[in-house]
Amino acid sequence: MHDFVDPKLGKAIPYGIYDLTSNQGWVNVGIDHDTAEFAVESIRHWWYSMGKQVYPSSEHIMITADCGGSNSYRSRLWKLKLQELATDTGKTIHVCHFPPGTSKWNKIEHRLFCHITQNWRGRPLTSLQVVINLIRNTTTTQGLEVEARLDPNLYKTGIKVTDQELDTIAIERNSFHGEWNYIIKPKVVS
Repeated sequence: MHDFVDPKLGKAIPYGIYDLTSNQGWVNVGIDHDTAEFAVESIRHWWYSMGKQVYPSSEHIMITADCGGSNSYRSRLWKLKLQELATDTGKTIHVCHFPPGTSKWNKIEHRLFCHITQNWRGRPLTSLQVVINLIRNTTTTQGLEVEARLDPNLYKTGIKVTDQELDTIAIERNSFHGEWNYIIKPKVVS
């Protein structure tokens, strides 16, 4: 994720999902703030636009994420929004955060964003539509396909998650670095 800000045109915030199995990328291009809510909405849009079709009988979604930023292991809002996503989709969400300082180990850097960057190298990013088109037209000889969409939503910053809200999350921490590795199960809605 990187913000591209232009004083006249605004900002483009690409948040990507890379599917290792199908070699497909999904990039949600936001215009407001890179928040935990934006990050989870990006995953939600990926699931309903691509993931559900590729994995129709899946009971789980596996997410590898950086340790900081909008999908930080410390973010209460990230976990709360993941709980909402798990309940909405009925899927158990497995999260593994890369340890601090190792975000470049994430396959999304080497198999998606590096190709997007090469594709738009030297081209002026003059509008959001240009950004989205360049992302969508990113391919590789290994068969990478990328879809992109504009996310026009506004995301509030500074949202505080209370201890009571945090306690409602159906989270199970792994015995190995449970702060980085955890499962969030869907809640039964009555």
